Amino acid sequence: MNVSTTTTIAPDYTDYRLITPLSMSFAFIAVIIALIILILVLSIKQLHTVTHLLICNTCISSILYCFSQCNNYIYLLFFPFYSSDISCQWRAYFSYMSIVAVVYSYLLQAISRFFFAVLSTKYRWLTSFKTHFIMIFINWIIVIILPLPSVLTKDIYFRPGSLCWIPIKFILHMGYSIFAYYLIPVSIIVAIYISIYLRIRRTTTTTSNQGSQRKTNRDLEVLRNIMILFAIYICGATPSLFYMLSSVDIFYSIGIVSVSVAVAVEKLCSILLDREIRKTVSRVICRSTTPVVPMTAYTNTILNRTIQ
Repeated sequence: MNVSTTTTIAPDYTDYRLITPLSMSFAFIAVIIALIILILVLSIKQLHTVTHLLICNTCISSILYCFSQCNNYIYLLFFPFYSSDISCQWRAYFSYMSIVAVVYSYLLQAISRFFFAVLSTKYRWLTSFKTHFIMIFINWIIVIILPLPSVLTKDIYFRPGSLCWIPIKFILHMGYSIFAYYLIPVSIIVAIYISIYLRIRRTTTTTSNQGSQRKTNRDLEVLRNIMILFAIYICGATPSLFYMLSSVDIFYSIGIVSVSVAVAVEKLCSILLDREIRKTVSRVICRSTTPVVPMTAYTNTILNRTIQ
């Protein structure tokens, strides 16, 4: 996610009037695509799987992120006179909460993949819907608790012309945010996927059973898809990382837009990479573009063929 929002203060002359509407446009696109995925999964019985349940959880997190960021931009652009520190703290809380929700939703997917690829044979109950609903519930409790320092401390306050984020001078709070929101979950995600990949490759070389081979290929496909989608989010934070390392102001402006772009691209790729969702969308599109032959015309054609 947007790392600069945790560690930096915007340059004084950043023209938010240009970059925030652009960022909000991509956020709007991301919300539309996420809603399409949610509607498809809810309405198509074939998509009622644990994998798609977790995809929906990520979609909800992405929607929350888009709304919270747009809310921040709206206050910055249209309500610059609203100088309440408490309001600023709550806007920061929901913004950080949405970031945590997205990152930890991918951590949840990583844990789920570990259950399916490594533990499913011995502990079948770990792959059940009940287990995953409990995991999602615990995940959202963590999402709500982790950003609480934003409202429990006075570190975040209203600054004219700036977004409501943690100022860089509060090193302890800033370090907590970097580790709790980004480094720890990302490190666990990478470790889990390396473990899964090594386990799958080892299984591939030792088994010749066709059923096991198909399951292994399926696990690898899902693993690849999740890693691609998560990498898109990481790429969205790259300009902000460049800004932190180089202090080149243009990277700050690019970083504000790149995160929303990354969310929109990730939602689109969720449709393109997931085989079941992609097939469902293709069927819906084909059904809507198939020409409907009037019944009278069809009847006349049959009669003419009969007479001939």
